[in-house]
Amino acid sequence: MMNFVEVSVEGVESPEWLDRLQHFCLAALKRMGKSGWEVSLLLCDDAFIRDLNRRFRDKDEPTDVLSFAQDPSEVPGSADDEDEIPFVAGDIAISLDSLAQNARDFSVGEEEELKRLVVHGLLHLSGMDHDTNEPEEEMLLFQEQVLTDLAQERIF
Repeated sequence: MMNFVEVSVEGVESPEWLDRLQHFCLAALKRMGKSGWEVSLLLCDDAFIRDLNRRFRDKDEPTDVLSFAQDPSEVPGSADDEDEIPFVAGDIAISLDSLAQNARDFSVGEEEELKRLVVHGLLHLSGMDHDTNEPEEEMLLFQEQVLTDLAQERIF
């Protein structure tokens, strides 16, 4: 079963590369072994993500990426499940303001940072988590492997 990714914007101008971002998300899901997933990806500004962070995480500050996973007990467990109905995995919100600041802080390009935030959000939707931001965290190691494998994919 094919994956489906819907990309939208809120509070920012719609970038010309939305179709390529959607393609990258689909490639990342495939690399992660996901099938029949439906994901919503929202690009927004710091004000919008700050409001989401405050309402859903009680943190009154902007952040770079938020993931809102559906009930993990509903994750398809077998190929038979995946063939029958699509799995609504959840929603990811990415602040383009925070993304730009991260890129400056970490001395990486904005495209690389966008890819990292997308994969990070998808991994959270798949049920993975991390206690710290240390690079040896299992989730973050897998994230970097996915990014290495998708290095040839272009968004910008």
